[in-house]
Amino acid sequence: MSKVLVIEDNNEIRENIVEILELADYEVIVAKNGKEGVDMATIYLPNVILCDIMMPELDGYGVLYLLNKNTETTNIPFIFITSKSERLDLRKGMEMGADDYLTKPFGRLELLNAIESRLKKKECQHHFYSKSLESLDKIVSKNNGLNELKKIIAERKTRLFKKNQVIHYEGDNATGIYLVISGKIKTIKMTEDGHELMTGIYQKEDFLGINIILSSKPYDDTATAMEDSYLCFFPKIQFDQMLQQYPDVAGKFIEILSSEIRNKDAYLLQLAYQSVRKRLAEAILRLFKNETSIRISRDELAALTGTASETVSRTLTEFKNEGLIKKKGSVLTILNFDKICKMRN
Repeated sequence: MSKVLVIEDNNEIRENIVEILELADYEVIVAKNGKEGVDMATIYLPNVILCDIMMPELDGYGVLYLLNKNTETTNIPFIFITSKSERLDLRKGMEMGADDYLTKPFGRLELLNAIESRLKKKECQHHFYSKSLESLDKIVSKNNGLNELKKIIAERKTRLFKKNQVIHYEGDNATGIYLVISGKIKTIKMTEDGHELMTGIYQKEDFLGINIILSSKPYDDTATAMEDSYLCFFPKIQFDQMLQQYPDVAGKFIEILSSEIRNKDAYLLQLAYQSVRKRLAEAILRLFKNETSIRISRDELAALTGTASETVSRTLTEFKNEGLIKKKGSVLTILNFDKICKMRN
């Protein structure tokens, strides 16, 4: 039986929600204010949290902030319930990591569908987790190092970052590294004239932040989710212990870091010497990584290739007319993989 925590200061609304959920065979835990809700979440570790925004003492945003700081509660699906429907409130809640948003008054089916949707996505998250462990066999050898790595992933779980949600900002202190379970993450730096330069793209099975955590310096770029992405977080203290205890794992991470450095060196040479067509062909091949189609904006391609958005648009049109790609909105599909591969040489 799934547990649902309801944090709502209005007695009538709270009782109505509890009645609906209990009839649907959920185990319901109630809290009458934000502070009590944080305590209940920590004690009972529910499967889903429903939380009002406008509450005295500690509002819903404060509840979400505190739960995100706790490793035991940060991955619990979180749904805001509120009478406010302004776009600013929606955006603020989603940027903080909320999973959904119900506006009062909402119906019985709307409430149950929101909860069931979050629970199904949580199951998908566990599926991503299981597949990632299979892929980690390729990264570390089959000994105690791999077992320790699996243990850390199991303890830390995974977290959903919504599209355009920031993982870390330039200048933030690094507290660990991330493993991308699914989705795509971009890292960017701002140029002096205010344009974005994309310094890297991290996809499934990639580690984000290895170079920073090993150098013990603040992040030198900003990482943002290009699409809804699941990430697993490794705290620095556990990462350091793993490297010290398992030399084979340390050696593999050095290989990963060396490969990342080589790729960035090659990327800088491309920006300096290659034509826009070659740069764009290379960028497309990097992005696809065994996918048939991707979703990426013109501005993101411009940031990745170090050129103007208008130039990217013109070059994509050339590729389309040559039968190399198909583009519909922001969805890009490769039609002639071999020719694009030859273009980058």
